[in-house]
Amino acid sequence: MKKVIKRIALLTSGGDAPGMNAHIRAVVRTCIARGVQCYGVMGGYQGMIEGKLFEMDRRKTINIIAQGGTILKTSRSEEFMTVEGRAKAAMVLKEFEIDGVIACGGDGTFHGAHQLHVEHGTQIVGTPGTIDNDLFGTYYTIGYDTALNTAAEAIDRIRDTADSHGRVFIVEVMGRHAGHIAMEVGISCGAEYISVPEAVSDIDIINDKIISLGRNTRVIIIIGEGGELGGAPELAKRLNEAFGIDAKFTVLGHIQRGGSPSVKDRVLASHLGVAAVDAIIAGKTDVMVGRVYHEINYTPLVATWSNKKAIQDFMFEVSDILA
Repeated sequence: MKKVIKRIALLTSGGDAPGMNAHIRAVVRTCIARGVQCYGVMGGYQGMIEGKLFEMDRRKTINIIAQGGTILKTSRSEEFMTVEGRAKAAMVLKEFEIDGVIACGGDGTFHGAHQLHVEHGTQIVGTPGTIDNDLFGTYYTIGYDTALNTAAEAIDRIRDTADSHGRVFIVEVMGRHAGHIAMEVGISCGAEYISVPEAVSDIDIINDKIISLGRNTRVIIIIGEGGELGGAPELAKRLNEAFGIDAKFTVLGHIQRGGSPSVKDRVLASHLGVAAVDAIIAGKTDVMVGRVYHEINYTPLVATWSNKKAIQDFMFEVSDILA
């Protein structure tokens, strides 16, 4: 017999991503429409351990759809990584009579969600909230599109300066283990070279590219923070030491996580919020709610991190042809 869902708890965990507030809004309002109480967890898994749960209503979601960050805050809880910490969290959920949990975040969030389900039978559904777009089972993650647009705007401005001075500029974008941001923003901004963690990058090829374009010519190099060349500062140093190239560098860093979410992220976050509540009500658990070809699909949480979400081969070809 299917369990009757009366109370759902919602948390955001790991790194914040633009669109999380739109997601919170969608979950709360879908719960109201479905006759379910929604409890927000303040501060991610650590907040769950500490019992920081409160009932949410429509008023708490007014005007948050355009805000960056997350009104529920977030954290990386070392205590929740332990068996004892998860036991405390499960006890809190029992005390609040929570029937199901929606956890919005990345692979770290999903690891914790899976363990909570395995150890305590918690009914839990994950939603992909990370700018890295590195989760298998969904074409896009909440926050990815906004991060792309933020990075592209910054690089467009840098290109103006690089053009004026005929300089080599290296721009580092986020993505420690996945180069999706670097690849897409590099193509969109007309970069001469793109370095991603998924592919071998050769400093000699970069030098050859610079020489072929001619000295005092603008060159834009995009590098993912997890690239084997060591990030923008290290690559600039190596180019100078090996070839005497005075490359300037910029690390965009956390600027990519902030700001108002794009329309695409607001719609995706809203769609996944509705689908996550309905998944809990339907009895689904230990899965991520994702979207492929604009259709909702469900992927086991383990599969979201054990399967590599690769950059498609044609993207490498496009970047090489257009560089």
